[in-house]
Amino acid sequence: MTDVPKIAQKAPYPVEAEAGKTYFWCACGESKNQPFCDGSHKGTSFTPVKVTAEEGKKLFFCGCKASAKAPFCDGSHSRL
Repeated sequence: MTDVPKIAQKAPYPVEAEAGKTYFWCACGESKNQPFCDGSHKGTSFTPVKVTAEEGKKLFFCGCKASAKAPFCDGSHSRL
């Protein structure tokens, strides 16, 4: 694996988040459980991003791994 994350998909992952639940967003793009971490980053410089939902609502997690607002989508996928 390189220091450049793998593009998991060129669109966000909409997730109905549960209030108070903690999620770990995959930063490397190798997880088989996108957009969440499954440990595939082990042995690399990547670290999953911890997110605790403050309220129950839909969150849009970045799928392209290029967002400046990671772990959330900022539309960067439209420029890839």
